[in-house]
Amino acid sequence: MTDLSTYTTDLIKSFEFFKPETTLTATIILTIIFDLIFKKSKHISGYVAIIGIVIAGIFLHQQTGVEYKAFANLLVIDDFGVFMKYIILLSSLIIIIFTFYSKELHPGKPRLGEYFTLMMGMTLGMFLLVGSANLIMIYLSIEIMSISSYVLAGYTKEIKRASEASLKYVIFGAASTGIMLYGISILFGLTGSLNLFNINQYIASGNVDDMPLFVSSLMIVAGFGYKISAVPFHFWTPDVYEGAPVTITAYLSVASKAAGFAVLLRFFKTGLVDPSSGTLETWNLIGNIDWRYVLIVISILTMTLGNLVAVWQNNMKRLLAYSSIAHAGYMLMAVAVLNDNGATAVLIYFFFYMLMNLGAFFIVQLIANKLDTEDIDDYAGLGFRSPVLGVCLTIFLISLTGLPPTAGFIGKLYVFTSVINAGFVWLAVIGVVNSVISLYYYIKVVRNMYLRQNEHFQSKLTYSPTEILIVLMLAIPTLFFGVYFTPIVEWANLSVNILVNK
Repeated sequence: MTDLSTYTTDLIKSFEFFKPETTLTATIILTIIFDLIFKKSKHISGYVAIIGIVIAGIFLHQQTGVEYKAFANLLVIDDFGVFMKYIILLSSLIIIIFTFYSKELHPGKPRLGEYFTLMMGMTLGMFLLVGSANLIMIYLSIEIMSISSYVLAGYTKEIKRASEASLKYVIFGAASTGIMLYGISILFGLTGSLNLFNINQYIASGNVDDMPLFVSSLMIVAGFGYKISAVPFHFWTPDVYEGAPVTITAYLSVASKAAGFAVLLRFFKTGLVDPSSGTLETWNLIGNIDWRYVLIVISILTMTLGNLVAVWQNNMKRLLAYSSIAHAGYMLMAVAVLNDNGATAVLIYFFFYMLMNLGAFFIVQLIANKLDTEDIDDYAGLGFRSPVLGVCLTIFLISLTGLPPTAGFIGKLYVFTSVINAGFVWLAVIGVVNSVISLYYYIKVVRNMYLRQNEHFQSKLTYSPTEILIVLMLAIPTLFFGVYFTPIVEWANLSVNILVNK
């Protein structure tokens, strides 16, 4: 007879570690209530969301150093998950602040309660996804974040391209989810379990054929690939990024991608790594499938296509969309080595990528507020019309290229180092060549800002001190961490531990 007290004890302890998610759930409810009560305030729900994020961050800090399998192994709490959840929280906080200064979201809308509610719903879904250790939990988490993001992508429904973006996002999302679910059903049929820990044990017993295991796992990875915009699951990215509000585009490019990479790494290490192989710093995969080369192929295709197509873009949001695809390719290089050094490199890269990419998108938003354009040609003379924005955008673009002395250089340095140490020097060379290609389209923007003049736009662009301060708060760390990056590297080294069978 099963002891009920065991389940009760586990449930109580699990809820103790579920405080950040509980806080986000309460915040979702409160944003709705405050929006209904304070109808004359546009941003009251945003302030509530900020308070909820801060409280969730405090509870998240209490989980540092904790290793626990909660709710009967549905969710896990570990340092890796905590790191990724901080990236998601910081991104959410920054995007909410961006929203306060977005003219795109305000015309015809007396308040934005639904917007902030959906944002918090998306944040909750990403939190659950980062810690999921059960395939059905992974699916449900993806659906929670996806449904919110579908609506947010088309939030400015009076703009035709926003509705088009939302529809395309839904269609591609449904297709990727269907593929992933089919893979989950096959894997369940092979192993008799949906829990990654149990799946790991069953595969290790040698009772699973390699081919159906490969097919099912590849289908599941396809679902993750959709979230991280990896080729060939990237088709939605340019149109959705261009059509969605700038704030949501920036949010999808960082937070959603972070959640996707987190679940991808957890799937491989928790589900497919042999825990009895001695040191877990090098991940020895169960079975005869060499996933390294599968991931390497996806990585090369992703960064090459992203960079080559970005060269031809004239719209700044589409350019950053293809740039985002390329950066997913760089991070997949580190994932492909399947060891702790690669996972550490992904964490380091993500933190720096958050700063430089969100900074670039905020400047795109500020320029669109004044000029009502996202065309790169209209950036001509911007460096003289708004010197602070011109300099900061240059810093962000140089960092995205991966040049010193910016944080982006440090991120790529650790990615390439992890690849070289794993013996894939040729892959690092391909990554460097792609970085050189990316320099062309980033510098094209800088050239327009400083070496060309626009006959239609000659007046100075002025921005509020708060807007300038936000830009500087992202630009200064981008430079600072390019010189002094030790704290982030140490944090990533301490957070690389992903919970496995022991």
